[in-house]
Amino acid sequence: MKVDIISPEKILFKGDTEVVTLPGVMGSFTILQNHAPIVSVLTKGTITYGSHNKKVEIPIESGFVEANNNTITICVEQQ
Repeated sequence: MKVDIISPEKILFKGDTEVVTLPGVMGSFTILQNHAPIVSVLTKGTITYGSHNKKVEIPIESGFVEANNNTITICVEQQ
């Protein structure tokens, strides 16, 4: 999947990954390959992305995510 994680200040990540876990308002959720289209608000927590061998964590204050056709765009605010 192609993933872009951006904040107003900079691009935090741009690349391919196998899995993304996000802190949604209704609870944490995971996006995998061929996920149904989704737009969701994010709350304070941690975004985790990577493969089964390596995971990267990014703490966030808030944001939103849009996923469609294996392209994920995540806009976040950090402290």
